[in-house]
Amino acid sequence: MSSPQELNIDYVARLARLALTPEEKAKFAHQLGDVLHHIEQLGKVDVSGVEPTAHAFPVENVWADDVACPGLPVELALKNAPAQREHMISVPKVVE
Repeated sequence: MSSPQELNIDYVARLARLALTPEEKAKFAHQLGDVLHHIEQLGKVDVSGVEPTAHAFPVENVWADDVACPGLPVELALKNAPAQREHMISVPKVVE
């Protein structure tokens, strides 16, 4: 894998829109090198018998069935409205 000297930290910093000091560049180059080394180690793991998955656990529909039920009565829906007219909330005119 890439050693910290081979990593183009200036390019990565420019992509991330970061202004790095030389000390930060050295530190982050080392850290990024470590991350890439770990990724390289994961590439060596034999996963030939593992089925590809999108989630670690089976994903099931967590929504309840869509069943029609009675709505909120108009009187209760408009109970806290400051003003109402013909079963609607009345607001001041804002457009001339």
